[in-house]
Amino acid sequence: MLKFDLLQTDPASHARRGRLTLNHGVVQTPIFMPVGTYGTVKGVMPRSLDDMGAQIILGNTFHLWMRPGLDVMQSFGGLHQFEKWNKPILTDSGGFQVWSLGAMRKISEEGVKFSSPVNGDKLFLTPEISMQIQTTLNSDIVMQFDECTPYISVEPKTKGQLTTEAEARYSMELSLRWARRCQAEFARLENPNALFGIVQGGMFEHLRQESLEQLVALDFPGYAVGGVSVGEPKEEMLRIMAHTPHRLPAHKPRYLMGVGTPEDLVEGVAQGVDMFDCVMPTRNARNGTLFTRFGDLKIRNARHKTDPQPLDASCTCYACAGSSGVAWDQGGRDGFSRAYLHHLDRCGEMLSPMLTSVHNLHYYLNLMREVRDALDVGGFGAFVARFKAERGRGV
Repeated sequence: MLKFDLLQTDPASHARRGRLTLNHGVVQTPIFMPVGTYGTVKGVMPRSLDDMGAQIILGNTFHLWMRPGLDVMQSFGGLHQFEKWNKPILTDSGGFQVWSLGAMRKISEEGVKFSSPVNGDKLFLTPEISMQIQTTLNSDIVMQFDECTPYISVEPKTKGQLTTEAEARYSMELSLRWARRCQAEFARLENPNALFGIVQGGMFEHLRQESLEQLVALDFPGYAVGGVSVGEPKEEMLRIMAHTPHRLPAHKPRYLMGVGTPEDLVEGVAQGVDMFDCVMPTRNARNGTLFTRFGDLKIRNARHKTDPQPLDASCTCYACAGSSGVAWDQGGRDGFSRAYLHHLDRCGEMLSPMLTSVHNLHYYLNLMREVRDALDVGGFGAFVARFKAERGRGV
């Protein structure tokens, strides 16, 4: 089941405010979706996700198929009960993970043969098998199995060069054929959830348009833009972002896969995107890079060794405001200092990535909350100007 209500639009951009109703709950859009690859958002308690306002999270079809396997998933009735998350879940199809295997996989019309990165077993993933796995996972949003078009070619004759138009076209058309097979298998399985199609076409706008038009003709409940954030320069990603999302049907949700920085999210909203996911908040947190209202902060820098300030004086996350939830600039003093987080990181304490992951995810989710609030009152343009000024101020 999927119901999408378009609540507000911004007259000066393609930004829109919506409400997405799924089998396990309602999602207010635009929304950022934390990534839980193995059935967990790395280092973050489900209660913390709930406290920070996460409405929907991701699971990874490929990795959950590898471990713990479908027998275990089936015994729990799906991913929700297994990981104790009672809100919506989106699962990717496995296409991106197959792409990342590089020379370890062999793509054919039927599907992809590869060796398991876990134990070396010979495996075969097809559109039909992807649908079967995701049905067992019982995810609220199922993604079609697609062939993720690389920015740099991996074909033997052109390896290391930019992917050619011919290669991008072949990949895009293969994904379209797989989309039809996914749709047929999804229907055969009588999956009660929602299946999204994925627009491909590399860095070629006319191929993106062809992919989009043929997917729209298949009448999916929602659509994603894939094949970005795959190594291309930022200006190339922004060019595709400016071209594709707003051309998708206005009455259906639009999802930009694997993107990105706070600036990317705000720009994506301006181009008509409703849903985002990215590993950047948690991955950067584990590597000591924190996102704040006033720019990025490197907690490993020596200047933070004695700094009593929180990461972000305006932030109400547990790392910055403690259990009181009162921000530093509002008189709160219960949060953890930059000095303490610097110390934890230098000592390799596991609490360090736990607290910084909470902060980064809270920042992303709060950013989307502020975007929604601005759209609700017709102030998106003013919000964008303020966002850019504050992020440019520096910490």
